[in-house]
Order: sequence, then C-alpha cells, then structure tokens
Amino acid sequence: MDKFLIKGGKALRGTVAVSGAKNSALPLMAAALLTSDKVVVRNVP
Repeated sequence: MDKFLIKGGKALRGTVAVSGAKNSALPLMAAALLTSDKVVVRNVP
C-alpha cells in the first residue's frame, strides 16, 4: 500500500481522488474515523 508521510505541523486540507474499488475505500474510511471534521466519501461500491 502506498502512503503519505506528512511533516511540518500544519493542518491538512483538500481532496483526494481514488478509484471506486473497495480495497481503495477501506483505508479511507478508517482514516475518516480519526477526524472530527466532516468527511464525504463518494463512488464507493
């Protein structure tokens, strides 16, 4: 699995486009649980 290594202490914002495969969506759904912000996940089978 690919990963992003973030350094710097600044807040992250933005969007990420991935394919609609369930194997791509599972890590995103797990990451969505780690934030109290609003998360929108689209095109998930």
